[in-house]
Amino acid sequence: MFLSKQIRRQTHRVSVPRAAASTREKLIEAAGHVFAEHGYQATTVREIVKRSGANIAAVNYHFGDKLGLYTEVLQQSVRAARVDAINSALDRNALPEDILRAVIRARLQSVAEPNLPDWHFRIMAHELVQPTPALSRVVNEVSRPIYKRLLELIGGIIDLPPKHEKTRLCAHSVMGQILVYVLAGPLLKQLWPELEMTPEQVDRIAEHIWDFSLAYLRHANSGDRRATVSSKRGNK
Repeated sequence: MFLSKQIRRQTHRVSVPRAAASTREKLIEAAGHVFAEHGYQATTVREIVKRSGANIAAVNYHFGDKLGLYTEVLQQSVRAARVDAINSALDRNALPEDILRAVIRARLQSVAEPNLPDWHFRIMAHELVQPTPALSRVVNEVSRPIYKRLLELIGGIIDLPPKHEKTRLCAHSVMGQILVYVLAGPLLKQLWPELEMTPEQVDRIAEHIWDFSLAYLRHANSGDRRATVSSKRGNK
């Protein structure tokens, strides 16, 4: 009898955290769809809880308020960009050029995720058009550390400091080539109806971006060195 009561108590203690986690996940999933459809400003907490089957008290308990929930949704959207895979690529013990190739491939592979809800991409499109206070937090916690490492990587390839203007311009060019496939998928589909973002196609695109970028990076490296040598000769 005592043992039976003890087992029931232990089962109850385990089931409560699981139920809370389930409610939290349902709220995030429902909020992702609603925020992606209407944007942050036009979304109401009432609509989110209606879709999730939860209640407003659950939103306050797990996230504090609407902005707290939105921030978590936005962070999940950014994590869908395969942040862990990008950091793993940056951690590789390899030539800078090969690390860049791995980073490009890791970031693009999120486009070919068959089970990834499209709200991850749509909510980011809303955020870029109408930034919210959540953007600063996500940038500081997730995007900025990766950006810093990308500048160091590209600066190493072109032999310039990470904060040099040319280093930043080169990094932005690489990022832009990737983001056109991540954020402008519907537009590209109109322009190129045959485009299907299969894993094989994504690999070909990643390889092209790497080839295209590296051609300039190598030229920039050798061009700067030639300019430096000429300058030194002219000063003699």
